[in-house]
Amino acid sequence: MPSGRLGKAALVGGNNTTIYTTPAGAIASATVSLCNRGEADARVRLAVSTAAVPAADDYLEYDAIVPGNGVLERTGVVCSEGEQIIVRSTTSNVTARAHGFEEVA
Repeated sequence: MPSGRLGKAALVGGNNTTIYTTPAGAIASATVSLCNRGEADARVRLAVSTAAVPAADDYLEYDAIVPGNGVLERTGVVCSEGEQIIVRSTTSNVTARAHGFEEVA
């Protein structure tokens, strides 16, 4: 099973982006980092969901502010089979990365 980088993306402002999906028969433990490469503040969202569009109860962070040149990091994100890590930013200056471990469920 993979370990290390599970997924990454340079986000497009205003769009949900799935950076990782837990494969069938596996579970995963991840750290998600959202890095604001711009000088202005960005609002970010982080969800774990089985759907491409997260429901209200899927969010771990909702419109959290990442200051210019700052980072928001969420550790201990555990995903069941089929769950996706979905991120969103108000700007296109944010990079998202999930790193961690997959193992057989």
